[in-house]
Amino acid sequence: MSTTDIAEQTSQADIEAIEQVVATVEHTQNNELPDEFVALFRADAIWTTGSGKRLFGRDAISTFTHQVLPGGMQGATVTFEVEHVLFIRPDVAAVKVRQVYWTSDGTEVGTPLFVMAKEGGRWLLTACQNTSVLGSD
Repeated sequence: MSTTDIAEQTSQADIEAIEQVVATVEHTQNNELPDEFVALFRADAIWTTGSGKRLFGRDAISTFTHQVLPGGMQGATVTFEVEHVLFIRPDVAAVKVRQVYWTSDGTEVGTPLFVMAKEGGRWLLTACQNTSVLGSD
């Protein structure tokens, strides 16, 4: 097996692992599981919510998530789809996600950017920005 083949296999395995993290974000939000959601973040992570609230560190992300997630998905569903993965380094990736919220009022599209780092063989959310798309597509 060539070095290129190994790199391609590693990248594909990493992409699949990253997609699984994004699927877990979707699952934890739809099922209102704040502890499982927070466990996806590094301890020193940065999260900017769709409304622009800046959260620094897993503790702040946890406090916020425990305030808004229980009951926050009542009557709503969200999906996340990985649109693009850019490996900055083999252990750091910028992940562009398409997010769609469905509610009785209609849909809202978001375009989060998740910067993820691989630590101890596990991909973790590190610096994330959630942004709404005006005039949702």
